[in-house]
Amino acid sequence: QLQLVESGGGLVRPGDSLRLSCAASEGTMDYYAIGWFRQAPGKEREGLTCISSFNTIASYSDSVKGRFTISRDNAKKTVYLQMNSLKPEDTAIYYCAAPGPSGYDCYENIDDYVHWGQGTQVTVSS
Repeated sequence: QLQLVESGGGLVRPGDSLRLSCAASEGTMDYYAIGWFRQAPGKEREGLTCISSFNTIASYSDSVKGRFTISRDNAKKTVYLQMNSLKPEDTAIYYCAAPGPSGYDCYENIDDYVHWGQGTQVTVSS
């Protein structure tokens, strides 16, 4: 069973950068696509971007295009979300997740992701 853990969240000022990490605490993520999602207070969970096991990248949110970048380090068995030029509206809990069986590719439908981390809080405030 794949279990994911996010880290790297925190409190930053507008314009700052953060890098989130997603690693497997159990199982191996080598053959899974990994997506990044976020949920702000009072809002639905939103898909941001995803990287497949073949390192192809899908983007799902216009609000973060050009500012957030997903990458994968197979040697470290970690997927990253580099977040630049952060804005107050980026404040949310950020989650990484992997799809279900045969989950090597990315899916736009959030319901296709079944292995979720516990989330890491990102707060952008002056």
